[in-house]
Amino acid sequence: MRFMIIVKATPDSEAGRFPPNPEPLFAAMGAYHEELSRAGVLLDASGLQPSSKGWRVQYDGGKRTVVDGPFTESKELVAGYTLIQTRTRDEAIEWTRRFPNPVGEGMACHIEVRQLYEMEDFEGMLRPETEQRFRDLGMQ
Repeated sequence: MRFMIIVKATPDSEAGRFPPNPEPLFAAMGAYHEELSRAGVLLDASGLQPSSKGWRVQYDGGKRTVVDGPFTESKELVAGYTLIQTRTRDEAIEWTRRFPNPVGEGMACHIEVRQLYEMEDFEGMLRPETEQRFRDLGMQ
């Protein structure tokens, strides 16, 4: 089972500002991710640049429009993520309980955790050749 730990953006992260003393936060994040790696649970992790450096693709009928950032609602934006793979949902919950506070200890915030779809979630919905196409791409 794969899960994405989603770190929500803040006005500071959207402005590209780091905490005044980033060392304790980076040390805690580094230690946590090293522990995930040693346990064989870590798949990927990264912080994201502010939305001012990104874009969105809007779909309207058959038309696609590219809209440059920044985007206004920072609480709806993602500042970073960690992908983990565990045997059970309970194991994922235990790992995420230990996730360091991304804005600094003692500060109010939350992270969001979402399970990723696996190919078996689509069994019986897709033609075998369509399913195989995705498996050939390395999708689980």
